[in-house]
Amino acid sequence: MGSIIKKWNQISLVKRIIIGLIIGIILAKTIPNQAKVVVIFGSLFVGALKAVAPILVFFLVMAAISQHKSGQKTTMKSIIFLYLIETFLAGLVAVVVSSTFPVTLKLGESIKNVAITPPGGVTEVLKSLLMNIVDNPVKALYNANYIGVLTWAVLMGIALKGAPESTKTMISEVSEALSKVVRWVINLAPFGIMGLVFASIATSGFGALLSYGKLLLVLVGCMLFMALVVNPIIVFINIRQNPYPLVLKCLKESGITAFFTRSSAANIPVNMSLCEELGLDEDSYSVSIPLGATINMAGAAITISVLTLAGVHTLGIHVDIGTALILSLLSAVSACGASGVAGGSLLLIPLACSLFGIPNDVAMQIVGVGFVVGVIQDSCETALNSSTDALLTATAEFSEWRKEGKPIVIPKKSL
Repeated sequence: MGSIIKKWNQISLVKRIIIGLIIGIILAKTIPNQAKVVVIFGSLFVGALKAVAPILVFFLVMAAISQHKSGQKTTMKSIIFLYLIETFLAGLVAVVVSSTFPVTLKLGESIKNVAITPPGGVTEVLKSLLMNIVDNPVKALYNANYIGVLTWAVLMGIALKGAPESTKTMISEVSEALSKVVRWVINLAPFGIMGLVFASIATSGFGALLSYGKLLLVLVGCMLFMALVVNPIIVFINIRQNPYPLVLKCLKESGITAFFTRSSAANIPVNMSLCEELGLDEDSYSVSIPLGATINMAGAAITISVLTLAGVHTLGIHVDIGTALILSLLSAVSACGASGVAGGSLLLIPLACSLFGIPNDVAMQIVGVGFVVGVIQDSCETALNSSTDALLTATAEFSEWRKEGKPIVIPKKSL
């Protein structure tokens, strides 16, 4: 048995995940009733990720900030700027594509007699974000409120700057231990993916996804456009050389894992290892990667914009240029509040819908559609979000290397 486990672990994680994916599909299509037990693997996998991810972010950020020495040069300002610009551009791309290729949804008979009234949505979104910032730290950890977790981690990190080195070392060792636990959980991803895929196909089948084919094309198309067109342009502007070796490396080594785990927060150790491999400054990426898992949410901005506009088109509401731009900004702000676990962006759709006066009961029907297509949507969204954390962190530092005349070399690594 030991030799079998050893050989299994020697196979790359991506290949093991593909094996789990294939087994899950086969079981769901051949013996769905007899193989119901595999569903528990998916539940355990998602539960473990949800449990460990918030506390991982808390200790990683707290440890990084507490050990940062005053006067140390970092690229954090550039990284945060790139995060915010990319998230806004993602929302803008989604609005333009959704307006060019409008999608309508089947929301039921109840929408025919719904009265549409002007809302005050932007204020509510900002208020919600601010309240999340000052949330009780224990409650923030329990509810996976990543904005709150991040805020308290930053404050604790600053407060601990003057603490003895032994205290800082202990916090750092706890963060490393949590990272190791996440790696163990991710190593079990093949079994978790098998259970999740089995549950999705056995319950809804492929037909549920095909019925929303156009919606999925718009969602995935926007995310691919961001990953393969907009992001390379951002990288090229900063490093002034072919951006695709770096873009494709981040997609391959971070995006693929995130696609299957569907959690930006759980993918933090993967991104940290990637940044180390790229030779980046640990003082920067030890903060920027956990931060990116919280606020760098291009995929979430796309999901919020596309599904909101699908609801708008379904209800026949006119969208002018000014409102479209506001939606782009609103989706970017809302995306920053999306949790770093699976499905977080869908719960923010009602906030964006309020901009157009769409009542909450109709907005929740749109959220329901999001959960139907979530098998693909959330995986692609997380892959874009998480891979971009590493990409933009590297871009900011490589930009400094270029100014200093230091060569930029992207190391190659097979799957």
